[in-house]
Amino acid sequence: MKRLSLIVLVALLLPACLFAQNGNVVVDYNNPKKYILGGVEVKGVKLHSPEQIISITGLQKGDEITVPSEQLSEVVKRIYQQRFFSNVGLYIDSLSANRDTCFLALELQERPRVSRWSFKGVKKSEQTDIADRVKLRRGGELSDYVVKSTTDIIKKYFSEKGFLKTTVSVEQEVDTVVKNAIRVTFNINKGPKVKIETITFSGNDHIKDSKLASAMKKTKDKRLVNFLKSKKFNEKEYDNDKNAMISVFNEAGYRDAKIVKDSIYYITDDRMAIDFKFEEGKKYYFRDISWTGNSIYTAEQLNNILMIQKGDIYDVVTMEKRLFGDPKQQHMDVRKMYTDNGYLFFNLMPVEVNIEGDSVDVEMRIFEGKPATFSNIIINGNTITNEKIARRSLFTRPGYLYSQSDMERSLREISSMGHFDPEVAMSEKGYSVLPNQLSNTVDIAYNLAEKPNSQLELSGGWGGNTFVGTVGVSFNNFSFKRMFEKKAWRPVPLGDGQTLSIRFQTNGTYYTALTASFMEPWLFGKKPTSLNVSVYYTRQTNSYYFYQNTDEYMEVFGAAVGIGTRLKWPDNYFVL
Repeated sequence: MKRLSLIVLVALLLPACLFAQNGNVVVDYNNPKKYILGGVEVKGVKLHSPEQIISITGLQKGDEITVPSEQLSEVVKRIYQQRFFSNVGLYIDSLSANRDTCFLALELQERPRVSRWSFKGVKKSEQTDIADRVKLRRGGELSDYVVKSTTDIIKKYFSEKGFLKTTVSVEQEVDTVVKNAIRVTFNINKGPKVKIETITFSGNDHIKDSKLASAMKKTKDKRLVNFLKSKKFNEKEYDNDKNAMISVFNEAGYRDAKIVKDSIYYITDDRMAIDFKFEEGKKYYFRDISWTGNSIYTAEQLNNILMIQKGDIYDVVTMEKRLFGDPKQQHMDVRKMYTDNGYLFFNLMPVEVNIEGDSVDVEMRIFEGKPATFSNIIINGNTITNEKIARRSLFTRPGYLYSQSDMERSLREISSMGHFDPEVAMSEKGYSVLPNQLSNTVDIAYNLAEKPNSQLELSGGWGGNTFVGTVGVSFNNFSFKRMFEKKAWRPVPLGDGQTLSIRFQTNGTYYTALTASFMEPWLFGKKPTSLNVSVYYTRQTNSYYFYQNTDEYMEVFGAAVGIGTRLKWPDNYFVL
């Protein structure tokens, strides 16, 4: 950018002259003049097409331009910012006979292309991980930006592993085989792996050091209780851990607590220490709690959920959990009371209306809004399983009142089906809530990821002087009605959530067993009434060895049918 700044500075500020290639004075910079653009010639490029570069300039033949002007300075900036060129020059190549039309020349110097990127000083597996992160490609240009961003990524990679003193130097070598190309090597010195030796606390007169230390999830020192935990310094999680310590003070009523100073320093090359200094402030207590804007629930009902009395310690953390919800969902909260009743657009704001001495008055300001109903229920990602199989397990139906609990139940049901990845379904990516406050409706999109759930069993063993072999297969997403579709056999028809299992076991002439079972979880497709049908056959002879006679034998044929249904009482979690 220094080169660009110099070009722009000379073009705009100095009282110089612009010379054509033949040496004649064409333009006086003190007197800008307008011209008709006769064309632009691109010089010095081999790897880029002139047409592509001209399109970047935005200049077209026949345009009226002023030389010099901010417009032409912006052209130089725009091309330089592409990072493909190390030098950019724009000047008048010639003028027409009547000197009202100018022909510009754009002279460029291409950056050398990198024929090989390599990393030295680290293990091969680490080189692979770094290459995956930086995503450098052969044939790409080398620029200051590429060098700096790659160096930062490398340092961050090793910092996450505890190597806080990693240094990176860049080495360039001209490629003697490929023209206008260089080989770039990043020399990496990881340095020592740094661990946290000690963490000290001061100013916390009423909170134990051990409680503050345990509040930090990723920042741990060499205390005995942290024997099995990582001692590396995680810069990414450091701020979260500091906030967690402040929450400990807030839970104890110290609403004004803050970290006055946190010092991070090295004791040795591979050991560091952290010193925290706190200012606790005064301890506060709840006095009066009032509710405004509530019409669905009374203040008494809301206070029963809040469970805070006058004189209780001013615990902001617990108050917010009971108002807005706890990730562990250990207690009912006010927000869920409303959202389970359709009030998706409910809003609640606790406001400290008065602080007197060590007492705090809090006003809970509620905006209830109107009840919302489910509109569109969208299923995404079901590449094998039929959509109706996932949809029938949902408790969110179009036209129903919005319910947070019903949506959470739906996610659990989908996760327990076995056809979809439960980690994806239960994560934030597993669903999307799309509210429309104008129509008081909400669309729900369930973003699923199929997972293979069929099983093949092959086993063998030796016992009683004989070999016992078992072969079994279970298709847990079978489709009976697609059995007569030729295209469905890949290898078997799937997609309707049925289960087909076949198992065969034998040791030769002495014992043979064959079982087959079929289960339909929704017998008529409308209610969760399951049908189980199984048949079995066993044959046992008096031959303990395969070479003995089998004149005497016993055969058993059997079948079983079972029906299960979901109950409504005491609730719909019970199955008979």
